[in-house]
Amino acid sequence: MSTDDYVSGVRAGDRAVLARAITLIESRNPAHRSQAHAVLQALLPFSGEARRIGITGVPGVGKSTFIEAFGKMLTASGHKVAVLAVDPSSSRTGGSILGDKTRMQELGRDPDAYIRPSPSAGTLGGVTRATRETMVICEAAGFDHVLVETVGVGQSETVVAEMVDFFLVLMLPGAGDELQGIKKGVLEIADMIAVNKADGETKSRARRAASEYRRALEIMTPSSPNWQPPVATCSALSKEGLDDILAEIARHREALSASGEFQKKRQDQQVRWMWAMIRERLMARFEEDDAVRVLVADLEADVAENRQTASAAADRLLQAFGLERPALTL
Repeated sequence: MSTDDYVSGVRAGDRAVLARAITLIESRNPAHRSQAHAVLQALLPFSGEARRIGITGVPGVGKSTFIEAFGKMLTASGHKVAVLAVDPSSSRTGGSILGDKTRMQELGRDPDAYIRPSPSAGTLGGVTRATRETMVICEAAGFDHVLVETVGVGQSETVVAEMVDFFLVLMLPGAGDELQGIKKGVLEIADMIAVNKADGETKSRARRAASEYRRALEIMTPSSPNWQPPVATCSALSKEGLDDILAEIARHREALSASGEFQKKRQDQQVRWMWAMIRERLMARFEEDDAVRVLVADLEADVAENRQTASAAADRLLQAFGLERPALTL
């Protein structure tokens, strides 16, 4: 397909072209990068208006069930929803079960929803390297809500928090850090905490957990001076509390837009995206250059056997690309 074919197909909402465009930008083949950049550049002016919502939580909290119920509520209101669901990859084979379409069958059949499962491929925090670009393509295709689901393993949820407008943390209805595995860092970057599974016999436990999280947030400095993260309970199973969460997302955008913080946040995210791409491109060079791969293997062996310091080995690799660190002068 030509670049124009990709652009016109995505703009027309063609699902097959959309899928191929995302595959193009996810590709690690150097031959695909030039066209991927051209497609992204052409689609960039048609992106940026959607609500970007990150959703995380510990395994078992019901992220997929929540996203399906939340997504169906949005499409029923006339919205178009793209779900970028990151599946865990095997650390040995790199394989992924890509089960989100299986777990979200009802949403997957919705004509106003699009689910793109992608393997985490060992990426820190479970966010694929092309998630930012995928958001741009989905927004250009007309999706006005983009939901990014992370693996939720607690490695680095700041990765997804730095690429979305609103970061929602789902919690289980049990009190105590030992039950949640919650870390202070997650609370610091959350724009809202929702205790899921607040139904049946667990409803009272969910309310108690919500009270504890409110107290925890009260003694912490919020990440934004214009927003105090709320805590709510919800049930994805019974669809209770979902409209309250949507209302808080809208209120958050209004508050940050009125202060100018929203636009500044988007701009800062673009700059961080640039530096993330620089780091990725540099690492890719180590993988693509045959001579450098041989040097890497030798240096790794030297460092492992204490024949060379890690710092000296790093300098040797940088020298291979003409990026050696200048010597300090006293």
